Parts: sequence; C-alpha cells; structure tokens
Amino acid sequence: MAATASFWSGKSVFLTGHTGFKGSWLGFWLSAMGARVTGYALEPPTTPSLFEAAALRDRLHRSEIADIRDRDRLEAALSAARPDIVIHMAAQPLVLRSYRDPVETYATNVMGTVHLLDAVRRVDSVRVVVNVTSDKCYENREWVWGYRENEPMGGRDPYSNSKGCAELVTAAFRQSFFPPGESPVALVSGRAGNVVGGGDWAEDRLVPDLIRAFLDGRPAVVRNRHSTRPWQHVLDPLHGYLMLAEAAWTEPATHAEGWNFGPAEGSARPVHWVADRLASLWGDGAAWVDNSGPAGPHENRFLALDCAKARQRLGWAPRWDLAETLARTVEWYRAYGRGQDIPALMSAQLLAYNEARPAA
Repeated sequence: MAATASFWSGKSVFLTGHTGFKGSWLGFWLSAMGARVTGYALEPPTTPSLFEAAALRDRLHRSEIADIRDRDRLEAALSAARPDIVIHMAAQPLVLRSYRDPVETYATNVMGTVHLLDAVRRVDSVRVVVNVTSDKCYENREWVWGYRENEPMGGRDPYSNSKGCAELVTAAFRQSFFPPGESPVALVSGRAGNVVGGGDWAEDRLVPDLIRAFLDGRPAVVRNRHSTRPWQHVLDPLHGYLMLAEAAWTEPATHAEGWNFGPAEGSARPVHWVADRLASLWGDGAAWVDNSGPAGPHENRFLALDCAKARQRLGWAPRWDLAETLARTVEWYRAYGRGQDIPALMSAQLLAYNEARPAA
C-alpha cells in the first residue's frame, strides 16, 4: 500500500512546523499530490534551510510565520484555513537544546499541543488530526527489543519527557473531547525515530554535523560514537503519517490511537558506523574524529520501535534500507553543494521512493 495522491488532491491540510526539516519534506510531498496546504510555524530554524532550498513558500496555499505558543493567533489561523486534516509537527526537536532551555521545550511541545487540540474543538471542518511525537516518548529501559504502542510513556531528558507528555495530552483529549466512534474527529499520533535525509541543517545532529564538515573540507567532530540509533530516511515515517491519516479518515473509530513508524531491521547502527559510511560515500578525503572530552548531558544509548501494528493494520513498511537512505542523503547534499535544482531533485527522490519496494 502507499499514500494515495487521489485522496490528497484537493484536501485542505493545516500543517504546523512546515518550515522545519520533516515539515518541509511533508509540505513538499503534500503539495506535489495536489493538497491545499496551510503552513503554520516559526521562521526556518536554520540557515540554510530546506524550506528555502525547496522553494516551499511558492508551493503552499499559505505560509503563516507564527508561534504555536500564541494560542489566539493559532486558533485564528486554524479557523481561517478550515482544514479537513491537521498534521501537527511544530516542536522543539533537540535533546541537548532541551537541557539548555527546558521551559521553551515544554511550552512548545506540551502546551503547543494543548493549544492546537483545543482549537480543533471549535473548527467543525476537521476530520483527522495527526499529532507527530517521537520514539523518545517511551520510558526508555535500554531494551534490545522494540517498544510497542502500549508501553508506558516517560523520558529522562526534558525533550523526551515533553514528548511523553504530548502523548498523554493527546490521549486525554481523545478520551475527553474526541471519543472514537462518537466524535467526527479522529485523533491519532505517530512516533518515529532518528530520521535523516537531504536538507537537515539542525545543530547537534550527526548527519548535519558531518555534512557541514565535509562541505567545509574539515574533519567532523563526533560525540557518543558507540550510541546506537534506529536510523531511517525521513520519507519513511512521513509516508506512515500520510497512510495513517487516510485510514483514520475512512475508518476513524478503529485508527484513533498511537502508531509506531520505525526503520527496517538492520538499520539500528552505532554512530561510528554511520559516520564511516557517510565519509566513504562522500569521498574527497572526508573524515571524522572522536570527541573524547567530558561526558555531556545524558542521552539514551539505545531505543527501537516495534512497528508490527503499522505493518499489519495499515500495510505500511519502510521502503529504503540504511544503505539506500545514506546514499540518497549524500545525493541531496552533493546536489545542494553544486547549486543544482533542489525541487527537481526532491521530486525525483519522491518518485524513486514511491516506486520502491518495501525494504526487507
């Protein structure tokens, strides 16, 4: 199964966080399928940014630069857009930044979610809400097996904990205001892991840190080299969110719950393995060095998702394994460095993704 262009064509979609990495890819994909997308987010969080490289401002129906913490403005924007589907991706997404500014992290990730879901209650056009959280919403016990959707929420650092809180907020709003089978609104959540792909320039993330160094012709500095992450291409979870929204539209009572969208088996690799592979793909003497300084704030060493539910009930599966994911990522950044047509490249990568068979 796959996301259906005929379903999305003409749909009105309210997309928060559309100026970020994942949000820009999703906005590009939705617009390519003919959706009428209203974006609501802060200015692009980085320079350069995927939002600008993809010329996304010209592709969307409307791009409103505003804060998810501004409750009145958010509700006014949602009311004006009268969307069929809301996809909530606006967030403070960085673990280390959450240590530096926990108040901003909770205000954005928790109260921002409250503001949006409360506003949805007063906009009668909405049929589906997809709240995008994170695999880090789970109480991480460093298990070697994947977490299922019914595992306890938790999170030791402010970012992870805020995403667990956002999931609890979603569950409370679902039970209180959008009960499945009774409400016209299907409220779902999607949880994914460490996404990579072309156009991510965020701070304190492995792939952007490596790429910046490679582009500058200097060795990259890598921390936590032995930490293992479930790496996946950004298009895989986005595809899951799209399929989930379609299913919730058609059968709301049976899909209004949380869903995992993790990578293919074998994609959980240590940081040093990914750094070596990216350096090899890049060539030109690309290299990295280990940061052996004092340990920084706590970060989980291992976390994986069990995605059996999405596979069995949605027919979703990741399409690009880790080798393809890293190759496509390098392809994007190489094209960017050469000044090539980024929207054309993204369209080509979307086409290749849609034509790919599920990864093993």
